[in-house]
Amino acid sequence: MAIQTAGLKPAKASKLKIENQASFELPKDTEEMIYKALDYLPAEHVRGLEKVKLVDYINDPRLQKMEVPVKGDLPGLYHPKMGNQNAFMELSMGALLKPTDKFAARFMAKQSFKSNLAGLIFSLVGQHYYFTLRHSVKKQNLEPQIRQYAEKNLKSWGEKQNENSFRAKLFKPLRPYIERWAKWLNKKAAQAQKKS
Repeated sequence: MAIQTAGLKPAKASKLKIENQASFELPKDTEEMIYKALDYLPAEHVRGLEKVKLVDYINDPRLQKMEVPVKGDLPGLYHPKMGNQNAFMELSMGALLKPTDKFAARFMAKQSFKSNLAGLIFSLVGQHYYFTLRHSVKKQNLEPQIRQYAEKNLKSWGEKQNENSFRAKLFKPLRPYIERWAKWLNKKAAQAQKKS
């Protein structure tokens, strides 16, 4: 039996609500995938989020006032806490699944749906975490911090998902060489970009 400190309530994990407002059919176990991605993150990073809203396409009035136009459909949007409405995430299923595109694009979107959904969730939770809990980060440094948060979590989540697969066992010894090669290619691309 655990000892409970006087005056403190035991911490209970509350699940985020998922509101499915998408009109087209979603892949099987979409809600379960969302919960698995959210459960992978530390509970304190998700604290303060009320719900995950699944919509066909994101149509927010704030997007029309932006100086830089957004190419294509926006896959996700973080809504911070405003007044008495708690923070929530809005995910565009149309941007992730591409239901109106040609067969090849729909097939590729469906194949990469799980990882794209997890990456989007990690990115939006990263925004929530850096906007609400990490007050020491300056506004101009937010974007790289959020990108690094999402990439780190997506990489470790992907490794955990595929740790027993044949492909992971095959490529694990080659990974340091591939990463070194990718670093060299990025350096060459940066040098070529500086010259032009």
